[in-house]
Amino acid sequence: MKAVECKKIDIDYRGKYVLDKLDLSLEPGHIVGLMGPNGVGKTTLLRILAGLEMSYKGEVEIFGEAIGKITKNMVSYQPDHLPLPKDLTAEACVDLYGHFFDDFDREKAFYMLKSFDLEPSRRIREMSKGMQDKLQVALTLSRKARLYLMDEPIGGVDPLARKNVIDGILDGFDTEATLIISTHMVEAIEPIIDTAVFLKEGKVLLNEDVEALRGRYGKDLEAIFREVYDV
Repeated sequence: MKAVECKKIDIDYRGKYVLDKLDLSLEPGHIVGLMGPNGVGKTTLLRILAGLEMSYKGEVEIFGEAIGKITKNMVSYQPDHLPLPKDLTAEACVDLYGHFFDDFDREKAFYMLKSFDLEPSRRIREMSKGMQDKLQVALTLSRKARLYLMDEPIGGVDPLARKNVIDGILDGFDTEATLIISTHMVEAIEPIIDTAVFLKEGKVLLNEDVEALRGRYGKDLEAIFREVYDV
């Protein structure tokens, strides 16, 4: 059974296609890099998989189930910003997630906060963007989900802290689940992903094992990205 199966996904905003007859098939148990420049549809695709964007045409299944109530319970989604009140402390965020999600592991969440050097008593408004990203990673991965979706989880993290976040993602990830990381920062995630998915003009341009891709092109993923997108 596929972790994700998308067939002929169309979605447009004001007459412009964001996803155009997109087909995507992903195996379970993999860490997937969803890559491409801004505007190619990465966030839209993640929102569809999370059940937050329903104005599309085509078929989408997660572990054999059509998008709906059942799949929402399978998915832990992290948007590209922290959508919580700024006066909440990190501990209060853990409490909130524990209240809303039956599969939330408080002990794991506090372990991850500690690994990120985040004080439970610190309020969101006192956190840098990078610290907020770390908090989101801890909250997202502390659910017992089958599919984890992360939209630019290291977008606001400075280079010195980036490795800490990547290590935290790898440490907190359930290897029996599937993780999709959306990013344009290819070099940062290349060491941890198994599969690379490149989007271009609303379609899947590449969906391939990273090792096989490097062998076929004879270069690293960052160089392949620059070639594919001419940057």
